[in-house]
Amino acid sequence: MTLTLRKVTVTPIRQNCTILSDQLGRAVIVDPGGESVRLAQELEGLQLEAILLTHGHLDHAGGAADLKKIVEARQKSEFPILGPLKEDSFLLQRIEEQAATLGLEGMKSVEPDRFLRDGEILSFLGCKIEVAHIPGHTPGHVVFLWHEEKLALTGDTLFRGTVGRTDFPYGDGRQLLEGIWERLFCLPDETVVLPGHGLPTTIGEERRHNPAFQR
Repeated sequence: MTLTLRKVTVTPIRQNCTILSDQLGRAVIVDPGGESVRLAQELEGLQLEAILLTHGHLDHAGGAADLKKIVEARQKSEFPILGPLKEDSFLLQRIEEQAATLGLEGMKSVEPDRFLRDGEILSFLGCKIEVAHIPGHTPGHVVFLWHEEKLALTGDTLFRGTVGRTDFPYGDGRQLLEGIWERLFCLPDETVVLPGHGLPTTIGEERRHNPAFQR
């Protein structure tokens, strides 16, 4: 793998924020859910090119607005917040309201610079990154597939030994399972899965042993 990966667990919800960087000091950060000052410190010495969001839940997107402001001021250059699909806009707009309900501080609603589209290809760190729409946990949830690196950042779709919650009013368990089967389980067995919570796993391990898919 030519990239350096760093997992930073943030907020009381224990969400996995991932920093990916290359040998040139360029970086992207995926799902900065909170603790923006701490995440900005983790990015010291790196040139941030983008913030990527898998979905609109507060523990994945609540730190994006402040992090963008802090890091742009420091590196004196702008970069975009990208994702998820526009179907999650209602969640991004309600982050502060939801955080207050849960007694969580330092999370802010956010408007991405651009919503993503299913199947589009992003280019960062010298890599091509496929955007794959896998709804069910939220309507606009995406996963980021780094095919050359055999890496999948799956947010709250596929976890080690389980799958994401679908008991929200907008959730859909059938959609989630079908999306994982069609968009993730077609990847090579050795593809590393970095989920939004918990430990990493591989596509092969989950295809063979994840209880949600055993018949």
